[in-house]
Amino acid sequence: MEQWNDGVLREMNGTPQRRNKNRGYQQLRVWQDAIALYVLVCRVVKGWPFELKKVASQTIASVDSIHRNVAGGYARRSIREYLNFLNIARGSAAESVSAFVAYRKAGQLSESDFEEVDALAYRLKNGLLKLIESLERKRDDGSWEDSLVIEESNVCYG
Repeated sequence: MEQWNDGVLREMNGTPQRRNKNRGYQQLRVWQDAIALYVLVCRVVKGWPFELKKVASQTIASVDSIHRNVAGGYARRSIREYLNFLNIARGSAAESVSAFVAYRKAGQLSESDFEEVDALAYRLKNGLLKLIESLERKRDDGSWEDSLVIEESNVCYG
């Protein structure tokens, strides 16, 4: 496992990152996918007309909640709290997908935009589910260690 050094600047996905134990969530594929979904949704709703700005804002907030909860749970470092935050992230992902389906049916979201958003949301929701299941097994069999969980998280993600 790689040694973490506080304050060392590294490059990740083209963005400089300060790497330490508190920012290990940035290496989780679920967090990266949540960020990608946020960026995609911001692009998709950007051109919506004024009368849909409140809906667009609510959608962005729902998607924004996903990556925030992954990071927040990771930073808590207790398995009970971590699982709680991951389940909240999963709920926000489900809320977002429900919105995308409604927007498509209302003609507010093109079929191609829906397919792109839905595919990424599907991958993210399944990744969150697998991570939660893996952590629940560790909790139940007593093998949880309060240490970085990046490697295992990414392996169980697929």
